[in-house]
Amino acid sequence: MVDFESLSMSKEQFSSRWGIVLAALGMAIGAGNLWRFPRLAGQYGGSFILLWILFLFIWSIPLLLSEFAIGKKFKSGVIGSFAKFAGKKYTWMGFFITVCTLGIAFYYAIVTAWSFRYLSFSVNNIFSEATLLQMLQSNPDYLTDFWSSISNGDYVTVITYICVIFLAVFILIRGVENGLEKANKLLIPSLFVLLVIIVFVSLNMEGGVRGLEYMFAVDWSLFSNPTIWIEALSQSAWSTGAGWGLMMTLSAFSRDNEDVTLNTFIGAFGNNTASLLSGMAILPAVFALSASDTEAISFLQSGNQALTFTIIPMLFANVPAGDYLSVLFFLALFVAAFSSLLPMIELFLQNVADLSIPKNQTLIIVIVCFAGFGFPSAWSLDFFSNQDWVWGVGLIVTGLFILIAVAMNNPVEFKESTIDVGSDMILPSGYFRFAIFTNIAIGLFLIYWWLSQDYSATWFNESGQWDIFGVYSNASTITQWSIVIVTGLVFNKYLYKNFVKP
Repeated sequence: MVDFESLSMSKEQFSSRWGIVLAALGMAIGAGNLWRFPRLAGQYGGSFILLWILFLFIWSIPLLLSEFAIGKKFKSGVIGSFAKFAGKKYTWMGFFITVCTLGIAFYYAIVTAWSFRYLSFSVNNIFSEATLLQMLQSNPDYLTDFWSSISNGDYVTVITYICVIFLAVFILIRGVENGLEKANKLLIPSLFVLLVIIVFVSLNMEGGVRGLEYMFAVDWSLFSNPTIWIEALSQSAWSTGAGWGLMMTLSAFSRDNEDVTLNTFIGAFGNNTASLLSGMAILPAVFALSASDTEAISFLQSGNQALTFTIIPMLFANVPAGDYLSVLFFLALFVAAFSSLLPMIELFLQNVADLSIPKNQTLIIVIVCFAGFGFPSAWSLDFFSNQDWVWGVGLIVTGLFILIAVAMNNPVEFKESTIDVGSDMILPSGYFRFAIFTNIAIGLFLIYWWLSQDYSATWFNESGQWDIFGVYSNASTITQWSIVIVTGLVFNKYLYKNFVKP
């Protein structure tokens, strides 16, 4: 059993409560809201949103509370904090959490690069002799062609991606208060203002309200499909940051009297608000721009990765001053993606810092790792989609590991000695205990339910071979997870020795 009262370390801190709240919002509100959420809400409509909201309270909030409390108490990187909390023999779980989050970070930085490419694209449209609408009239596939050109085999995208990493590391290397905190004070309020403007424009277009009706319409037959449950749970985790270890990383910089519960709720509800605003901006736009409702629904249910990148420019091409509004939107998307990327890289920096590596060497390690591991996603959209699926669903596994660690340490005692200390807002202990044990059962069942579907189609290719390269195959997912888990188990003692300081 961990003695929760016996550990304290001196570490740089955020200057105020709003510093860590904004950092939590920056972590949660990102491209997952403006790019990933509308795509999934478009596929499943209100059925998805209903489950997504349910999992916020059942899954994400208890996990975020746990992560915040662990990081606040142990003040190390994810591997170190998790090992101190769960015990030496479970260090490999902290390793898996870290690798899963970095797996997301490597391809998530690509979304940031795409956002910047479209921001540049929108700025160029302002100064172009022909308007975007005129170009679309002469070539209806103009936007689709541009998307294809930047998402596959494009060196400019790769270079942009590397520049994004350099900028993020430059900000973070300045420290938490002067880097991450100051950046978020500008980025997060600006993002909300831009989102509200875009929603207003989208809903005032003819047919836009029908998109809103579709977004919240519930199709009860979808609940028999395990994929929508997996997608809703993983999206809640994906967009709130639950199970990433990011909250564990950020809270390591919190003050000892930080209100864990209130900060967690502000971040969680701020994230869901941004997601709903994003859906209310993009789904109505699809209906407004489609020839019929049937065409709009067919497009949304295709689950196109390019939904945000193709629909928004088309939307603004059809409204007055649309070129300028398009610039605002992609500025918002870039801001959102970049603000969420910062904590991911901070997680990497803190784990490397636990190895007592000098800052200049840490910078090199981060740049090399991101450039190397992120390159395949920057070069191939299929590889990108595979990583999005593998590590997005992997958040259910990382969440399970954190839940199991809390369950082993008496959830009520853990809550009262860490989460409740310094909190003005205190949740019932019964709710927390119920959520921890129920979530373990939910996570295990959903993974089993998902893996048991369409065995031949999701594990083997048409030649009957193990489908390790299938974009969404179970074989690819399980293979990549297994490599990380086996590596963690083999090097468990090494990880504990090097990441846990006596």
